[in-house]
Amino acid sequence: MRSVTVLTNPAAGNGHAPEAAAAAIARLRAVGVEVTEIEGASAAEALALARDAVAAGTDALVAAGGDGLISIAWQALAQSGTPLGIIPGGTGNDHARLFQIPVDDPVAAADVIARGHTQTIDLARVGDRWFGTVLSSGFDSLVTDRANRLRWPRGPMRYNVAMVVELAQLRPIPYRIVLDDRTIELDAAMVTVGNGTSYGGGMLVTPNASVTDGLLDLTVVAAGSRLRLVRLFPTVYKGTHVELPDVQTFRSRRVRLEAPGITAYADGEPVAPLPIDIQAVPGAGRVLVGEPAR
Repeated sequence: MRSVTVLTNPAAGNGHAPEAAAAAIARLRAVGVEVTEIEGASAAEALALARDAVAAGTDALVAAGGDGLISIAWQALAQSGTPLGIIPGGTGNDHARLFQIPVDDPVAAADVIARGHTQTIDLARVGDRWFGTVLSSGFDSLVTDRANRLRWPRGPMRYNVAMVVELAQLRPIPYRIVLDDRTIELDAAMVTVGNGTSYGGGMLVTPNASVTDGLLDLTVVAAGSRLRLVRLFPTVYKGTHVELPDVQTFRSRRVRLEAPGITAYADGEPVAPLPIDIQAVPGAGRVLVGEPAR
């Protein structure tokens, strides 16, 4: 890497991102990498600045923040050939985990960028919206909807409160899922589509997903009792939930999800209300990696 552009989200990680970015930028400059810093006052401005940097020919666009900022970066980078660099500074950091980038050491993350080892990966697309890790729908997206509406409490506790409220209102969600080779109609608690393996800070919801196979992995959790859903969540951190009888998994290059009253989230950001069409796009992204992802 000779020159990189660093895009920062000052609000990521409860304000941790600027500190991580400063340490990483100092390291990059110390090892001879020219750094241009950009920061948008809004998501739209950040995307416009990112697209300008890619068009100008930066060697890499580096996202210093969390998966939400990386989501913005993907909109500028997809199918451009310019690689994504990651300085983890968010809450979940699931992209960083996927590509073996240290989540608590911005200097080590900067060294990954400086070394310049890249991997070409698949991305997923919903309309003109790209994502790298996981798209969620159902119970988990309803929790996110509610958490975004809550004014109190702040921080991670907001999601805990939202989960308790949504558990109290748990209901079967009628889904229609169209895959390459079949159509499935069932009542589900949640349906997750993975290009990558995890969301929510290491929850391996689609543990067998690959970013190089040209396919999307689906995890479908059947509708059931509150207690069964609560018992399932601890197993998601190990990826062993896919072995439970209430869980089905599928692979498909294209997926259509239909369900009433459900909004999809991808890379932790709102995408669109269902129905939506999702497709895997082989080789659409490049990433500066610590170790190649499978």
